[in-house]
Amino acid sequence: MPDSRTLIVNQRSYRLPTQPTVVVCVDGCEPDYIAQAVAAGVMPWMARTLELGSALIADCVVPSFTNPNNLSIVTGAPPSVHGICGNYLFDVATGTEVMMNDPKWLRAPTILSALSGAGKTCAVITAKDKLRRLLGHGMTGICFSSEKADVATEAENGISGLLDLVGMPVPDVYSAELSAFVFAAGVELMRKRRPDMMYLSTTDYIQHKHAPGTPGANDFYAMMDGYLGQLEAMGCVIALTADHGMNAKTGLDAKPDVIYLQDLLDDWLGAAVARVILPITDPYVVHHGALGSFATVYLPAGVDLPALVARLAARRGVEGVFSREQAAAHFELPADRIGDLVVVSERFTVIGTSASRHDLSALEVPLRSHGGTAEQRVPLILNRRIEGLDHQRRWRNFDAFDLALNHAQ
Repeated sequence: MPDSRTLIVNQRSYRLPTQPTVVVCVDGCEPDYIAQAVAAGVMPWMARTLELGSALIADCVVPSFTNPNNLSIVTGAPPSVHGICGNYLFDVATGTEVMMNDPKWLRAPTILSALSGAGKTCAVITAKDKLRRLLGHGMTGICFSSEKADVATEAENGISGLLDLVGMPVPDVYSAELSAFVFAAGVELMRKRRPDMMYLSTTDYIQHKHAPGTPGANDFYAMMDGYLGQLEAMGCVIALTADHGMNAKTGLDAKPDVIYLQDLLDDWLGAAVARVILPITDPYVVHHGALGSFATVYLPAGVDLPALVARLAARRGVEGVFSREQAAAHFELPADRIGDLVVVSERFTVIGTSASRHDLSALEVPLRSHGGTAEQRVPLILNRRIEGLDHQRRWRNFDAFDLALNHAQ
């Protein structure tokens, strides 16, 4: 007889929360951001949590981008299960390049939808609106973004009057305040509505601009620490992880170190023979110029794949080149959505399409970005001590709900 206190979602078991539970995805949170902020004394809540709670280093999914990892966290599964393999993809059925913001691309239910279906009250707050529909798919409850907080309605978002509730104006999309609004709203919702489960997802604007330990970064983490302390004071179980890390992507001259892959393949194979897709692409390119460390390539029949793989792999800055089948197996990706080849660049290098298609004039500071295996290590921290954790096994950021619901209650 099934246990009414347990849910099965994507072949994993989750117990229903007995305390208000908050899962936080800090966008772009390279573990060193936390280490440097704690060392600087600006994260007292985190310092106590690292001592008294449970702290792990986990792997995010590759490509280490926002959409694949947020959906992995809320489904408890890799992209091979939920289908979201980037922020952007080439839709072979229509021959068009599209954003992966529509829930039609989602192939698996979320833990949040299952919890709301079991009668638990749920709330999702995301910084950018691009994630809102995916994270809230199938879920009954509150779901809104900082970016569009001023137009949230009861019918669409499960809540209205957010600016009055939070006491903040709508932040600029390119600001630390966009994430601060997420935390401030989360605290107010917990104080006034006390949802059983809350998922908070920030933006990595600060991490793209500020390295760990710099004043801009430490100010951001101090802000976050204050709000997390308020949530804990209200009795919340908190699980904190990240969608990906972040690294400098420059040469010695501080200019972006870019492999323009479309230009390269046009030169080798002929113009427009190959199609390069950059899954980092989203509407918010000011801070990264649509440059990341992961690309997929679509090729026509007749191209000598082994020869092309060898030639690409020999290029400086390339970490790995994978066939469709190899990439699907190695990175747990849906094979029908990743092209004929996957190219991953090294830690300090990014991949572009053609030089003429990337406007880098808006980059105010040396480029910092993500997407490859170099940005795979992320924190996985809980404000409850969990005895017997195996620190030698491979933890994933999408173990956050398992730890929060099955071990930290």
